[in-house]
Amino acid sequence: MFGLDIPQKKSSTEEEEDDFFEIKDIIAPSFIEEKQGELKIGEKTSRSFFVFSYPHYLTSGWLISIINLNAPMDIAFFIHAVDTTQVLKKLRKKLTEVQAEIMENEDKGMVRDPALETAHQDLEDLRNRLQSAQERMFQFGFYITIYGETEKDLEDTETVLRSILESKVVYLKSALFQQKSGFISTSPYGRDVLQTHSPMNTEPLSSIFPFISSELSSNDGILYGINKHNNSLVLFDRFDLENPNEVVFGTAGSGKSYLVKLALLRSLMTGTEAIVIDPENEYKTLAEAAGGSFYDISLGSDNHINPFDIPVPKEGETAEEVLRTNTINLVGLLRIMLGGLTPEEDAIIDQAIIATYAAKDITADSDPDTWEEKVPLFSDLEEVLESMEGTRSLILRLRKFSRGTYAKFFNQYSNVKLEGNLSVFGIRNLEEELRTMAMFIIMRYIWKAVTSATKKRILVVDEAWWMMQTEDGASFLFGLVKRSRKYWLGVTTITQDVADFMKSEYGKPIVTNSALKILLKQSSAVIDKVQKTFSLTDEEKFVLLEGQIGEGIFFAGQKRVVIEINASYTEDQIITSSPEELERIKEEKGKDLQD
Repeated sequence: MFGLDIPQKKSSTEEEEDDFFEIKDIIAPSFIEEKQGELKIGEKTSRSFFVFSYPHYLTSGWLISIINLNAPMDIAFFIHAVDTTQVLKKLRKKLTEVQAEIMENEDKGMVRDPALETAHQDLEDLRNRLQSAQERMFQFGFYITIYGETEKDLEDTETVLRSILESKVVYLKSALFQQKSGFISTSPYGRDVLQTHSPMNTEPLSSIFPFISSELSSNDGILYGINKHNNSLVLFDRFDLENPNEVVFGTAGSGKSYLVKLALLRSLMTGTEAIVIDPENEYKTLAEAAGGSFYDISLGSDNHINPFDIPVPKEGETAEEVLRTNTINLVGLLRIMLGGLTPEEDAIIDQAIIATYAAKDITADSDPDTWEEKVPLFSDLEEVLESMEGTRSLILRLRKFSRGTYAKFFNQYSNVKLEGNLSVFGIRNLEEELRTMAMFIIMRYIWKAVTSATKKRILVVDEAWWMMQTEDGASFLFGLVKRSRKYWLGVTTITQDVADFMKSEYGKPIVTNSALKILLKQSSAVIDKVQKTFSLTDEEKFVLLEGQIGEGIFFAGQKRVVIEINASYTEDQIITSSPEELERIKEEKGKDLQD
């Protein structure tokens, strides 16, 4: 459609209005009020600062923590070159003064002053570098303006800002009675109105450059992916961190399992053993390709795990401590299995478990080396309960597991052994209502094996939200994460929804106790929660909302990078779970057999 714009004759009034109506009338704030320590700009308030003191040495990247601070602010640098000739004259004079003071102290027989000698050496080095044109001198102005809706917003941001900078021995001052000058200086005019400078030579000045990327490359570990900031390799060993635990969050289809399977495959090549709790049997192909074991855990399976299995005390542990911890965990499992326990039932179950072990001569006074031969079953617990008063309800609820529908899984002696470099427990064929119980039982069995023989291992708990649905399950998972380092175990916790995971009182401690964190694509419904939990910048938030499959943010301790996950063709054939890819692989195998 085309339109013809026919100019109309304007009235004198309209012409007068056009004369007074300009673009600045649209973009300008309603008012600006300058105060002693802040500037009121419409509905917002700003506060400007300048840096007046720096430490003796500055390391590269020291500004990253300020730039990544999740708070609205403007930062301005002004670098003014200084005539080297004038600087050399001043240095010569200062050097003479310091040297004279040193000689005077020597004449008086005074003890050497390390501060004076260091100053003399620094001045001498700087003069030599300036004379050889290796360095230049500058006047450096560093200004920051922060913004907030309220006075409290400004105070909170200022507190964080000062604490970060002062930890690096860098000190701020508020631009009192110069807030307007500070605001203009940090606005994109390129005008240094504040004119508050510190002398600085080339080397420390270079550390001010803010646009640098974290490097996560080391001589050990495995390749996780490509650093999208600078195309370097993210090569890392999780066991070099303060703890080797890892959490992975991402929506369905974001590449969580693909990433973890790829990391497992590469870890196996370094000699690290792995154990996986697999709710969807996604790791079966990996287990077969890596020569590992896959255990189908279901009511019709021949693979059994006895919940009453008990570890042998390690060095430094007593039999009494092991029995007490084991009993507490079993009570927690029975709370889940029996649909909750009243305080009275809780006490009865606790006594009954102790009596069940005692009936098999498993006590603090017996020989722990004989425990494995005498481990009881749920049917033994039922017999003990039948001999106690007020246990009718408990017995009726327990019979489903000791004699009834679920007895084939729950009332059997263990016949599973963690052998080989990779063990996968698949629970896809297990009824949904039993999954939380099964994961609890499997993790107790794994913990028994881990504490019995210390090896470098990784435990993957996929779809960990199943465990987080109950307080006892979440508590056990947290305890496992917290104690894992002691046994050279790194726990990888994978889940879809950060919000659901963090609802549990154990969710945040699990995240806190995981030094390695990987965030993949997130839904818009939870992104604000994710941003707050992990202190993400708006740019990082955008990466998680708009990034491609296999892209995300990789945290290793205090470092973080935007990462892209890449696998070789052979690795992809082993770890892919895409239905289209699996069907294509199946067709190719069929053709190869025909040929």
